[in-house]
Amino acid sequence: MGQGLLAPSFQRIDGALWCEGVPLQQLAESAGTPAYVYSSSSIRGQFARLSGALAAIPHRVHYAVKANGNLAILALLRSLGCDVDVVSGGELHRAFAAGFQADRTIFGGVGKTSAELAYALRNGVHVLSVESADELDIIDRLAGDLGVRARVGLRVNPEVTVESTHDYIKTGQKGDKFGIPVDQALTVATRAATLPNVALVAIGMHIGSQLTDLAAYGDGLVRLEELIVAVRSLGVSSLEYLDVGGGLFVPYADEDPADLERYVALIRPVVERTRLTLVVEPGRFLVAEAGVLVTRVLYRKRSGGRTLLVTDAGMNDLIRPSHYQAYHRIEAVDGIATRATFDVVGPICESGDFLAIGRELEDVSSGALLCVFTAGAYGYCMSSNYNARPRPAELMVDGDRWAVVSMRETCEDLVRLETATPTWRNG
Repeated sequence: MGQGLLAPSFQRIDGALWCEGVPLQQLAESAGTPAYVYSSSSIRGQFARLSGALAAIPHRVHYAVKANGNLAILALLRSLGCDVDVVSGGELHRAFAAGFQADRTIFGGVGKTSAELAYALRNGVHVLSVESADELDIIDRLAGDLGVRARVGLRVNPEVTVESTHDYIKTGQKGDKFGIPVDQALTVATRAATLPNVALVAIGMHIGSQLTDLAAYGDGLVRLEELIVAVRSLGVSSLEYLDVGGGLFVPYADEDPADLERYVALIRPVVERTRLTLVVEPGRFLVAEAGVLVTRVLYRKRSGGRTLLVTDAGMNDLIRPSHYQAYHRIEAVDGIATRATFDVVGPICESGDFLAIGRELEDVSSGALLCVFTAGAYGYCMSSNYNARPRPAELMVDGDRWAVVSMRETCEDLVRLETATPTWRNG
């Protein structure tokens, strides 16, 4: 990868939006729309920012692949020294395909199948993050069958009050499906210490995404430290890691970015007292601002006193506005001085298919290109083929060069795994 630019990753030059050293207009003309565009320099910058903040603490940064699993992004992060956190067998396969070794991988997730667990164990995944007592017993049995010793961590639900931008991305409150309830954690840890085919190496939590109040980290860490002290009092000496998960805030509008100084100030004393290596699992923080979705206005029309821009990108391409009522800044690729208020809607046959409602932006017409910002996380990876729509291309920019890192799907791709003439079976 090249050096990229020192200037902001997305900026206007003579009124037009560029990604690093490449105009978005050029990318749209060459690769078509809709298309996701990722900035290499933005990813490098965010990783350097986080790594620098944690430099005084023994730590490992494990990128949460679920945020964006594109192989080129994974390979870039691997080259920077980042490790990975996966939550499915498919994500583990992606990590291996991008060149990650098993000893750089944590496998989490609340519903791992026995097949996925066996796949991880056969490949020697560094840590299996356990989310229930049942899962712990299954791992022990599978590890015994395979003749290996599983390295496990316990993901604890600390049951703290979490302040976030949406209820769906809170994962550390009482009753959430994720993790082992805090009042059961010592019992499960005690069980782990007695099983012959597991080694308990980590205690951790992940309390949610887009955390607007860092106090929840502090509250959760209090409970994790109490658990670590209790586990060690049982004579367990195998602990290596304190895992605090992800969740660092990313601004989508004009909010302040995550306060890394305060974040580190909350974590560092606990790391020093427990004498464990810190594990952080950022996803959105590393890639969200690196990505945009470029879409073309197909039609402009009036309806019920409102002006609609119908774009070629819909909820199947970027579901966050519809699913989470999420805000994404939108600007015209070619700047226009006059402004108007629009509903920016997609082509999907759903009333919930929109990118923005009642949004003031440049007074564009049919054929104009729009740029949807902060789309590098939970964009393409949550896209679908609803309405039989092929998924968009993904492009990566590095300085003044760019590449297609995921080809646009075709209609043939939509039916590749199906058949109109099934082979019927009896019984």
